[in-house]
Amino acid sequence: MNRLSFLAPVLLIAAILVAWQVACAAMQLPEYLLPPPTAIAAALARNAPLLALSAWRTLAMALEALIAASLFAAFLALLVTLNRTLGQAIRPLAVALQVTPVVAIAPLFVIWAGVDHPDRAIVALAAIVAFFPIFSGTVRGLTSADPDLERLFDLYEARPLQRLTRLRIPAALPFIVEGHKVASGLAIIGAVVAEFVAGSGGAEGLAWRILEAGNRLRTAEMFAAIVTLALMAAVVHLLFQALEKRALIWWRGR
Repeated sequence: MNRLSFLAPVLLIAAILVAWQVACAAMQLPEYLLPPPTAIAAALARNAPLLALSAWRTLAMALEALIAASLFAAFLALLVTLNRTLGQAIRPLAVALQVTPVVAIAPLFVIWAGVDHPDRAIVALAAIVAFFPIFSGTVRGLTSADPDLERLFDLYEARPLQRLTRLRIPAALPFIVEGHKVASGLAIIGAVVAEFVAGSGGAEGLAWRILEAGNRLRTAEMFAAIVTLALMAAVVHLLFQALEKRALIWWRGR
């Protein structure tokens, strides 16, 4: 079953690439319009060092944003669960921040950060995009403890700190990890979109490589950068998936 689940997507991708290559050759499409997979592979190999450096810069900004979003979301989630009135005040603002398109507010952050520091604006915007899944998951997790255990803690007159550290945080762990797994992908998306909007090569991430290649009609290089971005995002997702499994094993063991 595991072997079949691995072979199925590989065979599908191979079939798509073969059909793509044949279609490009049969229709004699120019490379600037739609390059064949062989041209994309050649561009990927030719620009591998530069793409690897750009991928690292995009990943570094996304991870900085994820850490900032995690700390801020956890702090707010804790406040929301401890104070109902404060929660009623914070939740609408958090939802409004989530539904506001990052493209709409990106120019403001670029101005505030300064044209000489586009990386600051990119990290801030990516953190905004990654904030809500962590906040929502943490709030739900902290309020999902077993009611019978809550009553048991009441019976033993547990202090608020004991209730938080020994009951609510352990109960919230699966929700927190799931929120971070979703937010990790959103942080990468936010970093790429923010770099597109910034329109500056100061950060020199993968989005800038896509813009640069597009302005020069080097479509194969654009596809190479997109493939690099997709691979990077897939690796990050798999790492967080593995972290989720380990965390859940530890959680179930407890």
